[in-house]
Amino acid sequence: MLNKEDKMNVIKQFSKSDKDVGSVEVQLGLLSKRIVQVAKHLKSFPKDKHSQVGLLKMVGRKKKLAGYLLKKDKVSFDNVMQQLKSSK
Repeated sequence: MLNKEDKMNVIKQFSKSDKDVGSVEVQLGLLSKRIVQVAKHLKSFPKDKHSQVGLLKMVGRKKKLAGYLLKKDKVSFDNVMQQLKSSK
């Protein structure tokens, strides 16, 4: 799980307004952060099958959310993808 500080930083980075905590952009940011965290865990524990399944579900959800955002708002999609690439 993400700690509270990391989660708040991601929300601040991707939110549209002060009270925005559930927009597609924020969800993509949180999922990306969590995917990186689980991938690191799997490098240390490659036999952890439950985490592998969870990782695949998160990647699928991220792909669906990204497709939705691309259809709804291409400019916002480009901004989010640029921020995700720069934060790695």
